[in-house]
Amino acid sequence: MTNQLTLRPAAECRYDALALGEVMLRLDPGEFRIRTARGFTAWEGGGEYNVVRGLSRVFGQRAGVITALVDDEVGHLVESLILAGGVDTSLIRWVPTDGVGRAVRNGLNFTERGFGVRGAKGVSDRGHTAIAQLGPDDVDFDHIFGTLGVRWLHTGGIYAALSETSAATALAAMRAAKKHGTIVSYDLNYRPSLWQSIGGQSRAQQVNRELARYVDVMIGNEEDFTAALGFEIEGVDEHLTELPIDGFARMIETAAAAFPNFQAIATTLRAVHSASDNDWSALAWSPDDGLKRAADRKHLEILDRVGGGDSFASGLVYGLITGEDLQTAVDYGAAHGALAMTTPGDTTMATKAEVLKLAGGGSARVDR
Repeated sequence: MTNQLTLRPAAECRYDALALGEVMLRLDPGEFRIRTARGFTAWEGGGEYNVVRGLSRVFGQRAGVITALVDDEVGHLVESLILAGGVDTSLIRWVPTDGVGRAVRNGLNFTERGFGVRGAKGVSDRGHTAIAQLGPDDVDFDHIFGTLGVRWLHTGGIYAALSETSAATALAAMRAAKKHGTIVSYDLNYRPSLWQSIGGQSRAQQVNRELARYVDVMIGNEEDFTAALGFEIEGVDEHLTELPIDGFARMIETAAAAFPNFQAIATTLRAVHSASDNDWSALAWSPDDGLKRAADRKHLEILDRVGGGDSFASGLVYGLITGEDLQTAVDYGAAHGALAMTTPGDTTMATKAEVLKLAGGGSARVDR
């Protein structure tokens, strides 16, 4: 059975998928710690952007990003990285620099990968960024979704947490998308550090529950649905080493009843044995298909876990946007996420052929 999502015809849309969110410059110390590094590799990354970057670079979809950057050398470095990912930059809002970043800046994200008993660690430097100051009236969403045409909008809880105006801007974008027949996906992506100074978890739940009313496809990980929406999952905590499938299934049923607008719900499942040894799987649900589960990959070897959930979302969206059934879509998502975590950086280095091979049960034997 094909999925039941109704997308706008590709021929009447400039974009297959757009992301709304912050794109930061990720500075990666490689095998070192942030505090001991003497050199960094620069990448671009952002929770919402990573999804459409994968849709473009891996799956060949026409993708763009709605964001804001400071019109300086760092901003244009980020722009060049976005272009290298095949993502359209024409919707970027460029904000004049004040010369020192006192009033507006570009976001930085220092990320060390973790290994063994040492977990991955991210240190973001993103206060007063250009995208955090973007307001709902700064973007002509009716032009984007109506005149240009967009089949799929992806945004999420990281962007919504940047500021009071970012939550309002996300709401305006989602309303316009729904008005013009665009499917909306949302990744809860709960980050305590982003919410702690603006109301904490209670505020996160208030904002996310309001935005959830405009979502067609809701995505999260094993902690997000509890932290960001308030749905309890039995047996889930920070020391999770087994995947409580029954608990997740009940949570999905609860979420679907609370938000009947959800046409699909998907969650990654991760049990952490160490930073470099995780069990990895995923669940997806729709009213017509019920619950579907991806392959349960025990003891998946991890090089860099950051961006694995975003690549899951990317593969899932690709399956749904191309009319595949829910089982195939969640298999694509889980396979893409697994592959993305074998390479460094926020963004995927996988190919579509590798994703389809792994999703179909392929192995890691040498291809000659």
